[in-house]
Amino acid sequence: MQYTCKYLSPAGGITIASDGDSLTGLWFDGQKYFADTLSAEHEEKSLPVFVRTKEWLDCYFGGKEPGFTPDLHLDSTLFRLAVWEILREIPYGKVITYKDIAEEIARQKGVRNMSAQAVGGAVGHNPISIIIPCHRVVGCNGSLTGYAGGIAKKVHLLALEGVDPGRFFVPSKGTAL
Repeated sequence: MQYTCKYLSPAGGITIASDGDSLTGLWFDGQKYFADTLSAEHEEKSLPVFVRTKEWLDCYFGGKEPGFTPDLHLDSTLFRLAVWEILREIPYGKVITYKDIAEEIARQKGVRNMSAQAVGGAVGHNPISIIIPCHRVVGCNGSLTGYAGGIAKKVHLLALEGVDPGRFFVPSKGTAL
């Protein structure tokens, strides 16, 4: 069984999901791939992991770097899990590019190169937004692209972390990652 709860953030409503023990999802309401990993049968319930996640979100939206991470449970392909692990390592207030992630995945796999577009697909399907900081990924040309929650939310989250969103631009369709 899966469980959910709601959280109202300064950037909009958030739905949080759990398997009863660990966090399995965190999405801005209405975002692309919203509740993608949430089963049709779920119920709202108060759980310790939700209390911990809300504490994390309160700290984060209060403009501070949380010093802890709620227990997470991710279930996906090995490729996506590898990409999401790299996302988890991006420091608060920093950004990296899809190309950087692709190069790291290629290094890990012992191959010459990896598609930044494939990485973009994995980043976009991250089921635990904010805590697994996919908003910290930008295009190699400085574009703010690829955030399932929307560019405005990406800008809001980066600014909250002290990143100057003016360093980046919103791309037109077809801009490379």
